[in-house]
Amino acid sequence: MTQQTIFANARLILKDEVITGSLAVADGVITDIAQGASVPKGAIDLEGDYLSPGLVELHTDNVERHLEPRPKVSWPFRAAILAHDRELAGAGITTVFDAIRIGSIVSDTGAGYPKYARQMTDEIMGVRAAGLLRISHHIHLRAEVCSETLIDELDEFSEEDRIGIVSMMDHTPGQRQFVDISKFETYIRGKRAYSDEQWDGYVDFLYGLQARLGAKHEAATVAAAKRLGATLASHDDTTADQVATSHSYGVSVAEFPTTVAAAETCRAKGITTIMGAPNLIRGGSHSGNVAAADLAQMDLLDILSSDYVPAGLLMAAVQLGDIWGNLARGMQTVTTTSAHSVGLMDRGALEVGQRADIIRFALQDQTPVLHETWSAGKRVS
Repeated sequence: MTQQTIFANARLILKDEVITGSLAVADGVITDIAQGASVPKGAIDLEGDYLSPGLVELHTDNVERHLEPRPKVSWPFRAAILAHDRELAGAGITTVFDAIRIGSIVSDTGAGYPKYARQMTDEIMGVRAAGLLRISHHIHLRAEVCSETLIDELDEFSEEDRIGIVSMMDHTPGQRQFVDISKFETYIRGKRAYSDEQWDGYVDFLYGLQARLGAKHEAATVAAAKRLGATLASHDDTTADQVATSHSYGVSVAEFPTTVAAAETCRAKGITTIMGAPNLIRGGSHSGNVAAADLAQMDLLDILSSDYVPAGLLMAAVQLGDIWGNLARGMQTVTTTSAHSVGLMDRGALEVGQRADIIRFALQDQTPVLHETWSAGKRVS
């Protein structure tokens, strides 16, 4: 008989409530949940700390940060993946959809970027097969509409790659995330040195690229998601019309709607919304778009993503719990709802039979202090 590990005297964050109780794990799954503060012989006394499902991250650029720790500085793929994996485990994330940009600019613009999606996917699959990863990794292809090579790169992927999410990204200046072109200029020129003449030329190049290939690339992205069996997501929808178009494509998840109007239309059409944890924690969007806290107060926020700060995911979920006066509801945005939105029904909740992805944390002045992370019943941080 397999020996159980019992976590006792914990505040268990269930789907709809927080209770004091114990939780048992065996063979990588949750086998029992009981209410009460008693500590059976042989159990691990959590001394009143919170026990939550492991966090499920659908969109993080963190692996790219490890690939390019400084502008124009490349890091080896495998080393970047392993460092990224361990950072996420240390942030309480037990399932991640690694956001990999697909679609490149190969013209000499001064800010072009080479293809890497196929190679990075192969590397992630390789280290996963070798048992080198601490948490559960899935692939999220971020299809960049304003690029030159998107269709060819999408054709390199097949159903065998088990792509989880395909999202449509369009970072053409003057719309979506960068309606305010000055914000786009600050973002790009903060990374790349441009003269004023070079900058004007680059912006004109992007406008031309979107006009020439944007429609074709959007259609190819929708077709690829269907072919690959992936969840289709929109990105930075700004207007009700853009949401309506996304809905017509079969989009079920909207990443970072930039306005209240877009979020309201998502709700009306049954599209799940994702907002960034940094937006919530900082009190607003760095691009000047709608604040995540405002959408939360209007009941228009469904899921949180750490985006570019892995440690922010748990912190923001607790903050949402404060806004709503319900910690269990806040935690759902990074566990149950995020897992179910992409068809992962075996995790995201403290329930018997669920995968034993679990985190232990305490609160210090309402700031979470993560103590331990378990993935499929194995301690990984």
